[in-house]
Amino acid sequence: MSVNIQKQPWGGWPNCYRIANDQLELILTSDIGPRIMSCGFHGGQNFLKVFEDQLGKSGEPDWQFRGGHRVWLAPEDRIQTYQPDNLPADIQIENGVVTATQPVEPATGLRKQLVIRLAESGAKVEVDHRMQNTLDTPVTVSAWVLTMLAPGGTAVTGFPPRGSHANHLAPTNPLVMWAFTDLRDPRWSFLEKYLVLRHDPSNKDHTKLGHFNTDTWGAYLLGSELFLKSYQADPALPYPDMGCSYETFASADMLEIETLGPLTVLQPGEWVTHTEKWWLHREVSIPEWTDAGIDAALLPLLALR
Repeated sequence: MSVNIQKQPWGGWPNCYRIANDQLELILTSDIGPRIMSCGFHGGQNFLKVFEDQLGKSGEPDWQFRGGHRVWLAPEDRIQTYQPDNLPADIQIENGVVTATQPVEPATGLRKQLVIRLAESGAKVEVDHRMQNTLDTPVTVSAWVLTMLAPGGTAVTGFPPRGSHANHLAPTNPLVMWAFTDLRDPRWSFLEKYLVLRHDPSNKDHTKLGHFNTDTWGAYLLGSELFLKSYQADPALPYPDMGCSYETFASADMLEIETLGPLTVLQPGEWVTHTEKWWLHREVSIPEWTDAGIDAALLPLLALR
């Protein structure tokens, strides 16, 4: 089966696009965004968080949570980052590839774009996150890619390969915290090889940590289904937020797994592209959130990337 793309209403928006193959389906909005608002197996759950009271709306003067998957500007700034994406996006479809382009943001001069390539068969997606500088002066940007995930799951990311004190005297990677993060928070588990964050809808505190790993990946187990995204970071380049290529955040409403591209000086007219690869898996079980338990469940899946 090849990729099937159909324009259809979804969530109260009349101009959405269903992108599907033999296993997966994604929903992309064009009435706002661009955002991917749904991702999952046929007939299965939506991995992405949806704020139901914000569906079908558009044109608001300020930024809206809404949910889904998007690209932002890092480092985070209350004005430059939180630019509204509430106007229609332009959609182009060619050879099964969907390109969604946002109007230029007046406050930043950036044009943002998602390019979605769903595999012709199987549970694999590749998404380019692009930003163009339309100003007549250079700007420094990092493409910050946020996946807002549905409540009730558990996120995990891997640290770089571990080693001994005898062989590794220098630090190998940062572990970055925010002022609102409490390391006593029971949602966190700190393991030798992995960092685990559980979503708890009863916990209203915000929490966030970041780190760097050349092999950047994050996974989210929701029931018995797993969402995994990955990209290769470059340790020779500078990254925002004290050197993070990956960050994870939780509130009562949702959990986010986020990747960040390097800080890039964009000359007038230039684009920057940050590509994530996604895989979805069924019948995944991690009965014990230990290094051994995660190894048993995820190492075979990570090897398939």
